[in-house]
Amino acid sequence: MLEYNLQFFADNGDKTEEPTGKKLSDARKEGQVAKSREIVNCLMLFVFFLVIRFMAGNMGTRFINVFELVYNDIPNVTVYPQGEMPATETGILFRNGIYNVVMIVLPIMLIGLIIAVVCDLLQVKWKPTTKPLKPKLSKINPLKGFKRIFSPNSLVELLKSILKLGLIAAICYSYIKDRYFLLFDLFDMPLMQAIALIGDTISNLGIRVSAVYIIIAASDFGYQKWKFHKDMMMSKQEVKDEYKNAEGDPQVKGAIRRKMMEASRRRMMQELPKADVVITNPTHYAVAIKYEPALRDAPYVLAKGEGYLAQKIKDVARENSIEIVENKPVARMLYHNVEIGETVPPELYQAVAEILAFVYHLQGKI
Repeated sequence: MLEYNLQFFADNGDKTEEPTGKKLSDARKEGQVAKSREIVNCLMLFVFFLVIRFMAGNMGTRFINVFELVYNDIPNVTVYPQGEMPATETGILFRNGIYNVVMIVLPIMLIGLIIAVVCDLLQVKWKPTTKPLKPKLSKINPLKGFKRIFSPNSLVELLKSILKLGLIAAICYSYIKDRYFLLFDLFDMPLMQAIALIGDTISNLGIRVSAVYIIIAASDFGYQKWKFHKDMMMSKQEVKDEYKNAEGDPQVKGAIRRKMMEASRRRMMQELPKADVVITNPTHYAVAIKYEPALRDAPYVLAKGEGYLAQKIKDVARENSIEIVENKPVARMLYHNVEIGETVPPELYQAVAEILAFVYHLQGKI
């Protein structure tokens, strides 16, 4: 005797099934998508350092001009001989300075915004949702907060951060160790030349860091795609439940179908006494025919059935003195090709007309 346990064959909830379209669509509506923030960060960093490389001189000149503009206006708002600076005039002076600084850095900010939008569109297409912004009590639950902190995903993020910091530190060290002496020459350089040197050093270092960061971001994007697909995997029971919710419970649908068939049969049996003749197989099929010249141009099927239902049709026919005629080919053709309420097809006109003529002759109608 071999012992066995049926639990081995049960669905234990393992997520082994591919995610359905509905599962992915619902996740997207909730703001759950395969997206890497590192893609946006690395491209913004790369473009930022490119801008510094090609515009450092121009931006430095403009910043100096703003400084000179503010500095030269200080005597104009100073009250002599006390040397006081009224709050209103001073506020206007500094607001103008801040405005000029913002106008200098505004193009960089706009470029960053465009990069962020384009990266999101390339990763997840355009389908904005506000659901992630809605407050949820689960987000302030301390227990769930601890679970998120010590989850495998948090560990992966920590390892990624350590890797990024290590690589950036190594790149910075390898680049600066041979150029640190240039920093000491800054004190002997003219201002514009010093600004150009600082901008060139920062941009070259930043571009190198960004290039490595792009590799990290590409790897992270692949990991996020894999993780999202893994999280969206479904168990067999989840697939069944989703099918039931979308299509309806098969048992309920079957019960409704049976109820509808029973109601249709009752109506059919109620109309059956009006039939002129019942054509049989004789044991397998039974088809009741009615001919009303005032209403239709051809005879039509009033009722039909197979097996037990065919026997019931014949019993009702005998109770109501309706003629039962055996004609195997005609009964079979009518049962398989004509639905209840439909007229007899032209190719059966002759056969049905002969049967009706025979019945009307027996009843003395012709």
